[in-house]
Amino acid sequence: MTPDPAVSPYIEFSRDEWARLRASTPMTLTAEDVERIKGINVELSVDEVEQMYLPLSRLLNLYVRASQQLFSVTDTFLGKPTHPVPYVIAVAGSVAVGKSTIARILQALLSRWPDHPRVDLITTDGFLYPNAVLEERGIMHRKGFPESFDRRRLLDFVSDVKAGVEEVVAPVYSHIRYDVVPGEVRVVRRPDIVILEGLNVLQGGGSGTYVSDYFDFSIYVDADTADIEEWYVNRFLTFRDTAFRDPEAYFHRYASLSDDEARAEAHRIWKEINEVNLYENILHTRERATLILEKRADHSVGRVRLRRR
Repeated sequence: MTPDPAVSPYIEFSRDEWARLRASTPMTLTAEDVERIKGINVELSVDEVEQMYLPLSRLLNLYVRASQQLFSVTDTFLGKPTHPVPYVIAVAGSVAVGKSTIARILQALLSRWPDHPRVDLITTDGFLYPNAVLEERGIMHRKGFPESFDRRRLLDFVSDVKAGVEEVVAPVYSHIRYDVVPGEVRVVRRPDIVILEGLNVLQGGGSGTYVSDYFDFSIYVDADTADIEEWYVNRFLTFRDTAFRDPEAYFHRYASLSDDEARAEAHRIWKEINEVNLYENILHTRERATLILEKRADHSVGRVRLRRR
């Protein structure tokens, strides 16, 4: 449903309107770059990057530059140099909606701007509790739901990043093992920008401090639920023929399923877990985003909504 423009906090753009906002921004990614960046079963063309994501990188560059200039004002006021802290961008949305691909596109584009060449991308999967903890608590079937994350550790991570801590570590998750990798971490060393991608990162609104309180800009990747379900099923079929064939894979048991069996299992998992999580915990955070990308059935962006500042 299109919000009433008289009351909506968002400015809406069609594809053509948004594409024109690229202005003279040069395209810095090659066709090979785009092919390498795109995710499993996600359609992504150079034209799509130029028309939809290059304008977004221009907008984000303007925001980051303004933030950096604010630190210069603070320097002048205090009469001594201060250290700029990373600009934090969140990317949220459902499982299989393509948010990981979009986060990688933005990382690649933003790192090519001269004002902020160091861009780190962190996914919140690493902040899931280990499987042993989820099984002990009886919530393995709710993996990906808010209670399955170590929210205190995630909050501390983002808080330290925004505080300008010299080195901040993030745990690493293996999608093959379907678990956090013991002892393995990503070290964030005061980059110019940090992109945080995850399902529930936009949660907030209650008492206390939320991860979203530390975001400078947030993006929600939206699509029709039926389309997301189909993308999830198709991705499951691709994994059955690739990643699941690894004997070490957590879901190796699915590698021998027929097409019909695999589709049925993927639809079951979607209905019982991912769709429930989407409606209970993710979708209602959409209106908290700074910008909403509305994707069509072919993964192209059909409309952009930018929050009025």
